[in-house]
Amino acid sequence: MNSISRPEHCPAVVITGGIASGKSTVANLFIELGVPVFDADVVARELVAPGQPALAEIAAAFGADMLTPGGELDRRRMRERIFDDEAARRRLEAILHPRVRDALRARAAACREAYCLLAIPLYAESAQAYAWADRVLVVDVPREVQLARLMQRDGMTEDYALRALAAQATRAQRLALADDVIDNSGSPDQLPGIVARLHSRYLALA
Repeated sequence: MNSISRPEHCPAVVITGGIASGKSTVANLFIELGVPVFDADVVARELVAPGQPALAEIAAAFGADMLTPGGELDRRRMRERIFDDEAARRRLEAILHPRVRDALRARAAACREAYCLLAIPLYAESAQAYAWADRVLVVDVPREVQLARLMQRDGMTEDYALRALAAQATRAQRLALADDVIDNSGSPDQLPGIVARLHSRYLALA
């Protein structure tokens, strides 16, 4: 684990990977071993709950039609709004990402376990902002596996799935940041043993 100066707390291991790589499955296996997992997506959902400043800022930036009649963020409409509009996507990220980073750092700082995991799907796109984290675990599958899973799991057309993949960092960019890699292209039955071995390694490093 690196020696970057950071607040005194349990070591933080980033878990990341491309869309449909199986990050959530792996994170859940760590949770079963008692490891705290702080998820950027969960934090982002909390930040856009009704009454939160981020939701008001999103409504001001994108229009009140991004809210449901009940005052919640219309996630589907927002996804459609930013999917093919890079400027809109960056505007949304500018509202949410600093808040997500602050919340994850605060939760890691408050953690008193041997180590914790930070589930950050877009880590490769913002790695410098998480320089305080100690280690990076990448859940990796080949691009063709991602494509097949997106089409089967999410019912995406091939064109839509390809565009979803193109919107993320490349596989090579993610792997270049990794301290540890889980190859998740094989049988799911192999994952518990792989995670258990990594858990032992992280406990030893901590």
